[in-house]
Amino acid sequence: MHRSAAKRLLHYSFFCANRTSPIRTPLHSSPLRFLSSEPPFSDFNTRTSTTHHHHDTSHTHTHTDTSRTRRTTPTTPPRATYEEEQTRVLAASLHHVIRLGWSEAAMIAGARDVAVSPSIVGAIPRKEAALVEYFMDECLQKLIDMIDSDELQLKDLVASERIAKLIKARLQMQAPYISKWPQALSIQAQPSNISTSFKQRAMLVDEFCHASNDEGSGVDWYLKRSIVGGIYSTTEIYMLTDNSTDFDDTWVFLNERVRDAFDLKKTFQEVKYFAEAVGAGLGTSLQGFTKKGC
Repeated sequence: MHRSAAKRLLHYSFFCANRTSPIRTPLHSSPLRFLSSEPPFSDFNTRTSTTHHHHDTSHTHTHTDTSRTRRTTPTTPPRATYEEEQTRVLAASLHHVIRLGWSEAAMIAGARDVAVSPSIVGAIPRKEAALVEYFMDECLQKLIDMIDSDELQLKDLVASERIAKLIKARLQMQAPYISKWPQALSIQAQPSNISTSFKQRAMLVDEFCHASNDEGSGVDWYLKRSIVGGIYSTTEIYMLTDNSTDFDDTWVFLNERVRDAFDLKKTFQEVKYFAEAVGAGLGTSLQGFTKKGC
């Protein structure tokens, strides 16, 4: 199955990949030369003394220097990169969202959970937005995994049933955070975050349509995604006010919206004609406005 949605990386990266070329050291010198108990110029002092004393002293020093060269640095496990630490903090922060909301306080608590200095939170751009966007990316990846593993069993379903099942599976992921989800929507709607939020939702809707075996093109391609996106958003808002057990009323609402929208012989065609008419009218209006402006 074509995969058009992929896990978005975080928008911040402070360090490059691990160095591939080690630091060079001069030939015939010890890498731990200046970590020994002898002063840095002990070789020069010893060689000078051998010119006035016995030859055996030079031999003894050479033997000592060789043994020092054979010393090796103990191996230590590589330290996690800064970006990896940020990802760990964001993942741990989700456990505190229910109590602290999508906030910097939740991120600081998450940093402490994974034994990372809370100061790392200060280096994360758009802190609360980064936490919401991380959650959205994780949910998208989880949905993709469910589709690829056939956990949702979509093969024997028609397109409308697939869409309903996909939207339900995705919305169930944010059910544990429902009391704090209005805050998340508010964060996504902020001017500095709206672009990323739109892209994430577009990728989600695109995944819905691909998983439902949508092969539309042209106007139909855009219309179907607009309709599916509308169904998802309206169901998401309805879910915020649903007090029924296990959000049963929300799923009834979802199924009704999908059934109304997926009358492929009528609804899409009517919407297509409507959109074409609106587009034609908009073009005429713009031409008239331009002429008036001139």
